[in-house]
Amino acid sequence: MEENSQNEGPELFRDIFPYYAPPKMVYDGFDPDKDKIYLTDTTLRDGQQGWRTLTVEESLEIYDVLHRLAGKDGIITTTEMFPYTQKDRETIEKVISRGYTFPKPIGWIRAREEDLNLILQTELKQTVLLCSISDYHIYYKLGLDRRKAVEKYLSVISKALSKGISLKVSLEDITRTDVRGVAIPFIRKVQDLAEEYSTSVIFKLADTLGVGLPFSEAPLPRSIPKLVRTIIKETPIEGLNLEFHGHNDFHLVVANHTAAWVNGVAYSNCTLFGVGERAGNCPLEAMLIVYQELMGNKSNVDLTSIKDAASLFRRLGFHISEYYPLVGNNAFQTKAGIHIDGMLKNPEVYLPFDPERVLGLKPKVEINSYSGKAGVVYWLLNNFNISHDHIKNDKRVDLMYSEIVKMFESGRKNPVTDLEMLNLVKSYMPELLENVKSEN
Repeated sequence: MEENSQNEGPELFRDIFPYYAPPKMVYDGFDPDKDKIYLTDTTLRDGQQGWRTLTVEESLEIYDVLHRLAGKDGIITTTEMFPYTQKDRETIEKVISRGYTFPKPIGWIRAREEDLNLILQTELKQTVLLCSISDYHIYYKLGLDRRKAVEKYLSVISKALSKGISLKVSLEDITRTDVRGVAIPFIRKVQDLAEEYSTSVIFKLADTLGVGLPFSEAPLPRSIPKLVRTIIKETPIEGLNLEFHGHNDFHLVVANHTAAWVNGVAYSNCTLFGVGERAGNCPLEAMLIVYQELMGNKSNVDLTSIKDAASLFRRLGFHISEYYPLVGNNAFQTKAGIHIDGMLKNPEVYLPFDPERVLGLKPKVEINSYSGKAGVVYWLLNNFNISHDHIKNDKRVDLMYSEIVKMFESGRKNPVTDLEMLNLVKSYMPELLENVKSEN
């Protein structure tokens, strides 16, 4: 008989599913180094550009939340900001005055001398420099050829480095680029310039249209694993000099960002809740969870601040879908009786981790025609200080459930509201309300 074939207790794979934390993400042959995986933010740049203009005060509120999410280890190293308008420059000034070490405010400009001059008028010491690298952009947007485009970029890069500005060179539309014909030769030339000025440059791999694929089997330029490994192998730069910026046009942005990390990229450039151009950017909070999954016990990220970020964005008018992961109203809520029954027996049956401990969010139920008696029991347990044993055989629960069944037999479609549930409690279990009053 094979070992462990007899039922000697449940196999819960605790090394992968600890429950007190998100599941551990394990890769064969990959052992993450805490000092080589980071997040960067572009909520106040790409996020604002793709959502709505933010006031100075709103930008500061978002920056404060980013600071809390960055934690004591500074997992979010930088946040990008435009320098173009008077409001932008005032925001930069006030963000710098906050005095936070993380995330460090940096600029974002096009590869133009007039843009660089705007950075030089601020106190920013680092900026992203946009260098459109695909022929789509070089020929059709800029009206140049490859040689002239590269010459233009190198001229601005040289001036920036000569002025002591640290650079992140953004290779725009890299996933539609002739990688070996354009991107790699350009990276080598930039590296030569960096060596002249005794500095280093970070290269941002921008999947501008979200066409990247997280599969090693896909060809260049779309394969993110192959793209990253090719650049690391065929240029002098290391993963610590690479950043990835993806878009979610094909629902693959988190997978692509994770693939970039796993294959050697140090920095994952994101926005809170994925705000950004078209279908948005990579959600910062998603990659914080991925970071926790990769790092396990080595992570010091306080994920409960994600809830605060969601509250802020809702207050600013941003709509978060009820089915949005982690912070959507339905993320840790169920209406299905079979799920609720399982959670009553053991919450781990239908929860991948403890959302209250990890995120500060309590799991809950909503009552509809499929919630069953278990739904009523769970709702009562969630809203009143009572035990499961106290009510599981209480006949009044059956009466409340019968009332709910009648609602839906009469053609009701929407879930029962909390107010309606409280009215049922008032009719059938009034002592629960009295207990709440006495406790207060």
